Amino acid sequence: MVLNPGQRRYPPAAVAWTVWGLGALLYLIAFYQRVAPAVMTDRLMNDFAIGATELGNLSAFYFYSYVAMQIPTGIIADRWGPRRLLTAGAAVAAVGSAVFAYAPDLWWASAGRLLVGASVAVAFVSMLKLASHWFAPQQFALASGLALVFGVVGGVIAGVPLRLLIEAWGWRPVMGVSAVVTALLAVAIWLRVRDDPADWGYDSHTQTTHDSGQHASILRGVAAVLSYRNSWILLITPIGIAGAVLTFAGLWGVPYLRQVHGLETRTAAAITSLLLIAWAVGGPLLGTLSQRLGHRRPLYVWTTAAALSGWAVVIFAPIPVWLLIVTLLFTGLVSGNLIIGFAFAKESVPVRLMGTASGICNMGPLLGGMLLQPAVGWVLDRNWLGASANGARIYDATAYQTAFSLMAACLVVSLCLIPFAKETHCQQTA
Repeated sequence: MVLNPGQRRYPPAAVAWTVWGLGALLYLIAFYQRVAPAVMTDRLMNDFAIGATELGNLSAFYFYSYVAMQIPTGIIADRWGPRRLLTAGAAVAAVGSAVFAYAPDLWWASAGRLLVGASVAVAFVSMLKLASHWFAPQQFALASGLALVFGVVGGVIAGVPLRLLIEAWGWRPVMGVSAVVTALLAVAIWLRVRDDPADWGYDSHTQTTHDSGQHASILRGVAAVLSYRNSWILLITPIGIAGAVLTFAGLWGVPYLRQVHGLETRTAAAITSLLLIAWAVGGPLLGTLSQRLGHRRPLYVWTTAAALSGWAVVIFAPIPVWLLIVTLLFTGLVSGNLIIGFAFAKESVPVRLMGTASGICNMGPLLGGMLLQPAVGWVLDRNWLGASANGARIYDATAYQTAFSLMAACLVVSLCLIPFAKETHCQQTA
């Protein structure tokens, strides 16, 4: 006999949020690890005797494996379930953090970053899968939005708080403690997280079943998504938009503000954290606005143009620090149009391909960090005048201007591509 909805015994809110929250903590750690190198650039350069090229590549090793894991993660989540996948992800991330923390040379440090990137890549998909089982459908959007909040909190922790800890204890012990915390999270996930409320005797909010035969068609699904023009445009466009934010806030913004504008590292880290917060706030605001307007393309074009203008001012205009901060906040806010791109991409394909389209579109921002972080470092080294302090290279304003021009160039490409996307009018493709 089928019970009426009112008779069903769904899990209490406290239990559901605890299960989901443990998964969200791994996503927080993912964002923390993503931007942590920004506040230790001087220490890493000194310890490993490297320049900007090697440093950019070291940071980008996180993105190499993270990007590679985007599509297979969905398949693994279906086969293993989020509990086992999150536990394994947190455990491997702990190992990777430890390898990075105590790396004797650049090779081992890169291996640690590679492990971390591959393992934490499972967090977002697993969180969404847990939300679909533990929350009512009307709460799914709230859980998705809070996921971004968790990520930004991780980015903020990797700013001033992380720098203060590094100044007090050194980067290696602090990253070693990060490994221990991540290992404890793996234990907590295994003990408290369950794939479905039914595992604890509650009713599930989803009746979806997964046919293992669907996994064999994943390559055909990817090919089908890429057969749509919009998929290519909406994959490439975020490389410039999100790539600029991740390159500045995730690695090169702190040394730039310190070396060019004469700010203390803690102040510089606080400014890059504000950029990330503005980015997070801009996402839901612009996504909601485009929904109300009933169009995706016009707002995507104008906000991308605004982001390009903001970065142009930051890179090329001789402005005071207060105006620089205001400009970065504005630029971060309009760069939140990334959310428009995600919605645009899902609407551009039939319903059966929405999941694959989301995974492919999500690769764009990560490709931006992966490509631009080492590229900016390479240009910095090509324009280095030989100055250094405490084993870390110092670059002048011209070097940063030349290097950051790559970010502006990628945004120009993004701005040129969006007008060629087919408008969906906020409606799903039939």
